[in-house]
Amino acid sequence: MTDTVLDRFLRYVVIDTQSDPASTTQPTTGKQKDLGRVLVDELLKIGLADAHLDEHGYIYATIPANSDKTVPVICFCSHMDTAPDFSGTDVKPQIVRNYPGGDIKLTGDQGRVIRVSEHPELTNQIGNDIVTTDGTTLLGADDKAGLAEIMTAAQILVDNPDIKHGTIKILFTPDEEVGRGVNKVDLKKLGADFAYTMDGETAGHVEDETFSADGVEIAISGVAIHPGFAKDRMENAIKIAGAIIDRLPRNIAPETTEGRQGFIHPVDLTGSMEKASLSLIIRDFTDEGLVEKETMLEAIVKDVMSAYPGSTYRFEVKEQYRNMKVVLDRHPEIVENAIEAVRRAGMTPVRGSIRGGTDGSRLSFMGLPCPNIFAGGHAFHSPLEWVSRQDMEKAVRTIVELAKVWEERA
Repeated sequence: MTDTVLDRFLRYVVIDTQSDPASTTQPTTGKQKDLGRVLVDELLKIGLADAHLDEHGYIYATIPANSDKTVPVICFCSHMDTAPDFSGTDVKPQIVRNYPGGDIKLTGDQGRVIRVSEHPELTNQIGNDIVTTDGTTLLGADDKAGLAEIMTAAQILVDNPDIKHGTIKILFTPDEEVGRGVNKVDLKKLGADFAYTMDGETAGHVEDETFSADGVEIAISGVAIHPGFAKDRMENAIKIAGAIIDRLPRNIAPETTEGRQGFIHPVDLTGSMEKASLSLIIRDFTDEGLVEKETMLEAIVKDVMSAYPGSTYRFEVKEQYRNMKVVLDRHPEIVENAIEAVRRAGMTPVRGSIRGGTDGSRLSFMGLPCPNIFAGGHAFHSPLEWVSRQDMEKAVRTIVELAKVWEERA
């Protein structure tokens, strides 16, 4: 067994760890623990004696301090599950060594091509080793690249006692992709002051801002009656739900927004003539923006329902996560130290926002401030997903440098 970041990554991605939003268990799929057991075994072999997998699928481990200073305890976190959006079974990683440039055709599905026009970051990868799938599954760089990077950095820190650092905690989580990544985490047991998720994309990027997020559930009760006698009496719940969807503003959708623009996005629709259920997600960088969009959505629902006097609806908003910048701005040194580590690792730091969320969003509001650092993967949740070996190595260097920065500045 070898221990480069690429070797580790290739071992991890072939283990199927998809999470399941329909499951009520934690973890949502038992197969996530298959990878968990592999990771714990490797952590123990590195020398992290307290490494263990708990009943809920979380892995905890500690790299003991080797500094005489009182250094804040930092944690590095990545998630083990892959997204349910596309198959993660029987992943066959492919390596394009010394990438010459140009589009990359995937061997298992000739119709799938990673095009430079759609993935401009490829222009920065000439000469690098690019890992893809064969086109029939996702790759799992989200977030097995992060796992491999943290594991590799842990080994470097343990094997090189001349690198001074404080106590470092490792946390690997299940079910991040279905929004339950920190539901059962034990922060008291973890014992960290600050944390970093290794779950971003482009090398050099540090993200201290996420969307704020809510879910909306709309339940519609129509008027069901035999279609042969339905004139002026039937109110079809499916058609009501369709009318609501049709009224959603075209310019406030994921496919028409970018940057700091939020959106309203229907994600599930089920129904019959009598009852229909519509699920949506609302995203914005401010709480005020969320409220505006939810108010707009309910106004649309009320207007549609006015044409169906015999029908009723229920409109329920559920908080999902909030913009972590609110918390991180109270502790500027967390991001400043990450920016310095990226610089020391040989990159130009880029501070940015995520059009999405991470485990760090919720951890920040649970009392563990947690920005996001790049892991190098691209085109997450799709068969076009890819990552370069060199970018994963840069992430490893960033973790090691970050441990050093915290110790130096203590």
